[in-house]
Amino acid sequence: QAQPVASGGGSVQAGGSLRLSCAAAVWIDRNYCMGWFRQVPGKEREGVATLGHDGDPYYAASVKGRFAISKDNAKNTLYLQMDSLKPEDTAMYCCAAAIRWPLACDEFNYWAPGTQVTVSS
Repeated sequence: QAQPVASGGGSVQAGGSLRLSCAAAVWIDRNYCMGWFRQVPGKEREGVATLGHDGDPYYAASVKGRFAISKDNAKNTLYLQMDSLKPEDTAMYCCAAAIRWPLACDEFNYWAPGTQVTVSS
């Protein structure tokens, strides 16, 4: 199976929208927990949105109400719909996966190459 890869990034003006995709058949086949993270040079990586061991979505406070994570098992793809984008959302966005345990997700140890999102004011 192909290695997971993120796509859909680009440049957009503040207030605009983007939808990121992560083609990740191998992770979905293994029923891993999956999520989106972002990183700006010189800053720590930030968890943006994840699907928990129970499938429930979890969001960083900074994106709650603006971003939505979803997964289409039939298409083997994880999505991140990003609306009302702000300049501070500018970052490299990566999708990642973790082993799913009955009561929790393991550490996110599996990473796909990221896609750059740039939001201008």
